[in-house]
Amino acid sequence: MAGLRREELAQLAGVSVSYYIRLEQGQSANASDEVLAALARALRLSDRERQHLFALARGPAPAAPPAPPVEAARPGCAACSTR
Repeated sequence: MAGLRREELAQLAGVSVSYYIRLEQGQSANASDEVLAALARALRLSDRERQHLFALARGPAPAAPPAPPVEAARPGCAACSTR
């Protein structure tokens, strides 16, 4: 929204100015869904922009844990499983 100041945005979203600034600067990584939704409403974000805001606030998804190593069967055991 053109010309919207931090103070005005914080007031529209129902959060303190200092909390909004911490969010904006990435110093608070635990914003609730309610706070993010309030910011999205105050900014009049589209659905796509809202999704982007939530993705930015949540950070990248953690990498999947590596698959456990596959153990090769001993030759005698491998022969048993083919019968």
